[in-house]
Parts: sequence; structure tokens; C-alpha cells
Amino acid sequence: MNQLIAGISTVSLARWQFAITTVFHFLFVPLTIGLGLLVAILQTVAYKRKDDSYDRMARFFGKLFLINFAIGVVTGIVQEFQFGMDWSRYSVYVGNIFGAPLAIEGLLAFFMESTFLGVWIFGRGRVSPRVHLASIWLASLGTFLSAIFIIAANAWMQHPVGYKVITVHGQKQAIMTDFWAVITNSTFIDAYLHVVFGAILTASVFMLAIAAYHLRRGNSVSDFGKVARIAIVVTVLAGMGTIFLGDSQAKQMEQQQPMKMAAAEALYDTQNGASFSLLTVGDLSGNPIFQIRLPHLLSVLATNSWNGQVKGINQLQSEATAKYGKGSYVPILWVEYWTFRVMVGLGFLLLALGAYGLYLMRKGRLEKSKKFLRFASWMLLAPFLANATGWIFTEVGRQPWIVYGLLKTSNAVTVIAPGYVAASLIGFTAIYSFLAVLEIGLMIRVATKGPSALPATSTESPERALELVY
Repeated sequence: MNQLIAGISTVSLARWQFAITTVFHFLFVPLTIGLGLLVAILQTVAYKRKDDSYDRMARFFGKLFLINFAIGVVTGIVQEFQFGMDWSRYSVYVGNIFGAPLAIEGLLAFFMESTFLGVWIFGRGRVSPRVHLASIWLASLGTFLSAIFIIAANAWMQHPVGYKVITVHGQKQAIMTDFWAVITNSTFIDAYLHVVFGAILTASVFMLAIAAYHLRRGNSVSDFGKVARIAIVVTVLAGMGTIFLGDSQAKQMEQQQPMKMAAAEALYDTQNGASFSLLTVGDLSGNPIFQIRLPHLLSVLATNSWNGQVKGINQLQSEATAKYGKGSYVPILWVEYWTFRVMVGLGFLLLALGAYGLYLMRKGRLEKSKKFLRFASWMLLAPFLANATGWIFTEVGRQPWIVYGLLKTSNAVTVIAPGYVAASLIGFTAIYSFLAVLEIGLMIRVATKGPSALPATSTESPERALELVY
């Protein structure tokens, strides 16, 4: 073990551990947020129309929602423990601020989700239909509230506001002076809405992909045809919202973290009317072998102006050195460059998927279009990849800061031997790999089986209700 980790610093291992566990956990989060909402919509239509078809679909996708929620809870537990394990100096410095939204999320949002999910699972046939319907809506609301406090904490790291720095026992600490400023942080508002629309897009594509799988095989065509139509409409609306809010975030990013925007294009020198490269072959050192460029597009993305000025890496590095001292303030360029393109490209591809599905709906050819249904099934993983690359772009682009302009990542890690971090890294990776296999296996088993195993009536025993989870 000692030879294996020789030359690897504690901070590098801690960053890898946090990155692996966080990216893996966030694969569950958007599906939980979005699918909870879509299940609530299906349940509402079933209640209003007294339609068993929508009720079956609500229970079927409710199974998938509950599997995802249960395993997502397990993967999320590690996140907060890591702050004390690997990032204790970070916790000391900003715990007075960062801890508040995390505590509220746990005490309010999570218990709200779990409580009303219990009512929805076990209350079928035991509470009134109206109360049963309200329970899934309240559970869904809990997921949205949970995201508020988590994104508020992250947005503060991206753009710290409402605080002051004091010295306690010889150590500097940031303390909150204005909770409202933290919650209404401009970075938080755009980021939260972008996450929410991205989550709804993830769930709608997930639902569409599963419906398309069954439609191709002629399984429950009437049921899955209805679901596919809802999913397509939601995909178009959520796709447009995600892209619009992403554009808004790009302009905000140019104001608050211009180095991230420069790194996304590998733009070394400040330019007016800067172009945007769709593709680069070769390195990103400024001498590519081949590029496809769109004139002025980077300036439009960053400033909403055809000839707007976009600052370059060299100029921003000089400014940061003068303000914060010696050191590199440039993130990993290839990570920023490619994650940005994968995220944006998949966003437009998913919107195109929804738009074409909408066209087929209007023509009355949705269930008969084998090519579209096959393509929709293939797109199942696309929103998860878009979410993952989006977060990698966001977090890596902030480096070397863990709290932008206040605390560097290298100064936030726990003072501990690398071997201990390596051991927990290997352990967590093994556990998360097992959970990944478990999640994928359960999801495939339930998704491919379809609603055939569901009881014909809407009343279930508690034992039967438990089968929703397993």
C-alpha cells in the first residue's frame, strides 16, 4: 500500500474520493427529483380521470422511483461524513455557513420526503384517495426543497456572500451574517433552476426510454403510449428550460468566474468577438491540428454581445496572481473543454429527441416509428452523462479554490497520512461499485418486466406494498 501511494498527496487522494462518491451520488439525485414529479403527475391524472391505465403507470414508475430513492439515500450519507474525514480544515473554516443549509436539508426536506413516501406506499387503500394523492405530491415537494439547501450550500462556495471572516483561537473562520443573502445568492437562483429543469429532463427521457422499449415489443401499448406522450412533452419543455438557464449561467460565470469560461474554450488571450470551437483535434495549447469554429459565438455566450470581450487565460492568471499571490489559477483545460462540449451537446440532442417525438405525435406515427423508439431507448443514459459532465465542469473549473476567492483546496484538506485516505478511497469505491451493480440490476429487472406483475386492483396489503421497493 505504501509503495502504491508513494508520491500521491493527501489532497489528491481526497479530491479523487470526493469526486468519485459525489458524481456517483448525483446520478441518483436528478432522477429522484424529476421522477417523483412525473409519478405525481401520473397519479393526479389517474385520480382525476378514474383511469386504471394511468394508475398502473404511476405504480410501475413508482417502483423505479423508490429503488432509485432508497439507494440514493445510502450513497448520500457518505457525502456529509467526508467533510469531517478528509476536509476538516474546510469544515472549521466555513462550517458555520455550510452546515446550516445541510442541517435544514436533513431535518426538514429529507424527513418530509421519507415520511410522505411511506404514506404513499403503505397508505394505498387505507387513507382516502385525496390524501394518498397529496402524499406523493408532498414527497415530490420534499425532493425540491432538499435540492434548494444543497444547491444553496454549493452556490455559496462558487460565489460567497452574506459572511464575514473572524479569528477564533488563532484560526480564521467565516461566519454567516445574512442567511437571506445566502439563500437569494444570484449564483444559487440560476444554478437551482438549472438543476431542477435538468432533473425533470433526466426523468422524462428515462420515462420515454422505458416506454419506447416496451412499445417496440408491443407490450401494454395503450399504457406506454400515454406515458410516452407525457414524457415527450415534458422533454421538450424541460430541454428548452435547461438550455435557457445554462445560457444564463454562462453569462453569470463570465462575470463571477471568468477563468472558467476561458478554460472552457482554452482561450489564452483576451478577445473581442471571440469564436467558439465545436471540435478540436490535437492539444489545447493554442496550436491545434484541426478545429471547427463558429465566429463570435463565445462572445455571444459569455456577454450576449456579438463583439463582446472575453478575457483570456494569460490575462486572468496575471490578475489572480496580483490579487491572491503566486500560484497557478488555471484549472485542468482538457477537462473543462470537453466536459463543457459533452454537456451542451447532449442537452441539444435531448431537445431534438423531444422535438422529433412531438412531430411524430402530431402525425399520429409515434407508436409505429421503430427508428425513433430505438433511438429513444438508446438515449436512456444521455441525461445522466450530461449531469455528470456538467458538475465536473462546474467543480473542476473553480479550482484551485474550494471556496472561490477565500479558501484554496490545498488548504482545506485534513492533515492526515495519505494511506488512510487511500484506504477509505478503495473502500468507498468498492461499496459504490456494488451499489451500482445492485441499482442497475434492480432497475433493469423492474423496467423490462413492465407493469404485468402489478395487481389488477388499486388496494394492496402492506406486504404487497413492500414489493414496490424490492
